[in-house]
Amino acid sequence: MLATVDLLRRCRAAEVPDGDIEDYVALNWLEWNGGSLRLTEVGLNMCKQLTAGMD
Repeated sequence: MLATVDLLRRCRAAEVPDGDIEDYVALNWLEWNGGSLRLTEVGLNMCKQLTAGMD
């Protein structure tokens, strides 16, 4: 998930595997917005949890 978020922030969504996108949308971590992907509130919270575990 964190690698996907990094790609999105660098405007490289095309490099995210299609299956990953579908899974993250199904989990409500990502959503389509005007033809682009963005983190949902749930996805943002998931990223916070993942990065907190790295400390």
